[in-house]
Amino acid sequence: MRWPSAWMQTVISVHGERGEQWLAELDALLASCAEQWELQLADRSPYELTYNLVLPALRKDGSEAVLKLGVPCRESRSELAALQLYEGRGAVRLLASDAERGVMLLERLRPGQLLSEVADDAAAVRIAAEVMRKLAVPAADAAAVGEAAGGVSFPTALQWARGLERLRQRHDGGTGPLPEPLVRQAQLTFGQLFATGKSEPQLLLHGDLHQGNILSAMREGEASAGWLAIDPKGVIGEAAYGVIPLLMNQLPETRAERIELLRNRVHILSEALCLKQERVLAYGFSHMVLSAAWCVEDGVGDFHAALETAACFAELQREEPGLE
Repeated sequence: MRWPSAWMQTVISVHGERGEQWLAELDALLASCAEQWELQLADRSPYELTYNLVLPALRKDGSEAVLKLGVPCRESRSELAALQLYEGRGAVRLLASDAERGVMLLERLRPGQLLSEVADDAAAVRIAAEVMRKLAVPAADAAAVGEAAGGVSFPTALQWARGLERLRQRHDGGTGPLPEPLVRQAQLTFGQLFATGKSEPQLLLHGDLHQGNILSAMREGEASAGWLAIDPKGVIGEAAYGVIPLLMNQLPETRAERIELLRNRVHILSEALCLKQERVLAYGFSHMVLSAAWCVEDGVGDFHAALETAACFAELQREEPGLE
């Protein structure tokens, strides 16, 4: 089978030699999965591939499914554990899996409309807020499930934030192509958030709940289609951090329009989920700088765009009281 070269390059860029080896063995892995679960697999993916291979599949009983494969890593194990924890509540249902090989068999969501295709942005944000409520799981419950799933330890927001420390380590204390004052401010803001957020409930967050990871789905016995999440990363943090992926995606071209849309989204989510706007904005700024650092680290993505969005969050922060 022939896979998109850009996707293959991303796999190698992120995983190095392990990625190259995984790609070399991919056809054999697909054949093994098809035999093990009695699947008919499509010979190409209709989905936009990022880090994993996702293929439509037909099961022996005629039902549809989706086979998802990726280089086995901590993130793939966290995703699997999160889906086991959700048990189909607010998220795609896990049908079978092989953690050692980085493989998951998932229900296929039909009609499968992306939330990104909903023209009314305010309506889409409210839909996403409802999905977030369904996915809310206390961190203690997540830890118990992770332990039962082979000792999976979900990363924390604090551990994610250390990506900025890695940036400095790789650049001898500097920040590479990222402006040092911006990185310093993001590190300080993360520190303030963690220091002042000890009373905030800690949850298992999806970690990547943006408009492209929420799909419409009609399940048997339901009167109408609802909305379900796919592709959870699984990270422990407060609810205010969990909304950032939704805020940072599908933004207008101009700065003024971007700021206005972010302002509206933050207001809707803060009201719907009882969040403190100043914490949402602070996480937004810090995470966008972290996202830029990840782009540099993985050699994937546009760190300039991430920094532009960070600047929009910083401007909105000036409209709100500081962290307490």
